[in-house]
Amino acid sequence: MDSTKIPLDLILEKIAEDAEKVQQRVSKASEVLQGQLNTDLASTPYEIVYEEDRVKVKHYFRNESAENKLKVPLLVVYALINRETMLDLQPDRSVVKTFLEGGIDLYMIDWGYPKRKDRFLTINDHVNGYMNNIVDFIRKKHNVPKINLMGICMGGSFCVMYSALHPDKIKNLVTTVTPSSFDTDKGLLHVWMKDIDVDGLIKTYGNIPGDLMNFGFLLLNPARLMIDKYIGFMENMDNKDFVENFVRMERWIFDSPDVPGETFRQFVEDGYKKNLLIQSKMLLGGKRVDLKKLTMPLLNFFGEYDHLVPPEACEQLTKAVGSNDVEDVRLETGHIGIYVSSKFQKLFAPKIVQWLKERDQEEIVAEPGKISARAGRERRPAIKKKVAKTVKKNTAARKA
Repeated sequence: MDSTKIPLDLILEKIAEDAEKVQQRVSKASEVLQGQLNTDLASTPYEIVYEEDRVKVKHYFRNESAENKLKVPLLVVYALINRETMLDLQPDRSVVKTFLEGGIDLYMIDWGYPKRKDRFLTINDHVNGYMNNIVDFIRKKHNVPKINLMGICMGGSFCVMYSALHPDKIKNLVTTVTPSSFDTDKGLLHVWMKDIDVDGLIKTYGNIPGDLMNFGFLLLNPARLMIDKYIGFMENMDNKDFVENFVRMERWIFDSPDVPGETFRQFVEDGYKKNLLIQSKMLLGGKRVDLKKLTMPLLNFFGEYDHLVPPEACEQLTKAVGSNDVEDVRLETGHIGIYVSSKFQKLFAPKIVQWLKERDQEEIVAEPGKISARAGRERRPAIKKKVAKTVKKNTAARKA
């Protein structure tokens, strides 16, 4: 029996072709990395209209060409962890830009960078202090009795608390990847937080360092967050768009303000350890946060593959509030993918714009300098508790 001959010439030819392709990619990657890169964040124009201590409020320049402009302004409240610039990460994937094009008059809180003097600020200081002052400022500026409110992650929890305590000031509430029920072991973060030594951390650091929290988040999934993504970068170094977006995301991830110590303590103790919020047992400023008093329309987004705030931590909210107009939207992506994935950009922000437009009614305008106690005729739709779900086939985006 004749032995099989090895086609050595074909093997050598394939090796030569692969080597040439690698050389071309390396050459292109060198041009990209040494060339001019646009990695700016938050490029949508805005002005600072309110400042208090470290806290600022951005007001984005409204898109005058947008049709059907909403009468009621929207205030977006980001988490104290990381920065609100994630909503305007890049020009072609900007929640801010979509909101403006949809006719929303948009405000956003920039929590700034806490100093040592902020160590003793509590959740109450943020919710009934800064947030309440900002809401009143916007109400007075637009001469309306109520505004729309949208919260993200920890900022969404703040918005839930605020809306339950001040239902007379909020017309519609949107919550996104918002933890409201902490009694779950589906996410490793929830498991860790139940046993974390909060007192030890605060005694050591005062404010909880952003870099420390970032390191903890990386440890939740080190293979993907510290290895896979950099392998992906190596494989796409010759793609300028990919490199620019990668750098933007890295800049956002590692721009991490510290969290005021007492706010962190209360969020861990009352949230992760005692689960008071969903039970309507949480106290702020001596007042109970009763979710049944949250009576305005509620749109609640969460991610199927969110490793920080799993669906189990979000989906109970619509069942606990007093509103009869609620909707859950479960998107098959992760914690950040909701805001930056190209596919979910088409599902997330446009959905919010349309939802708000359907509830944007003419408000009775007060006399100059006054806020009317009456809010136009409120719509009372039939009970609407539904879940919208999209199919995510792109594995990379699913892991976002």
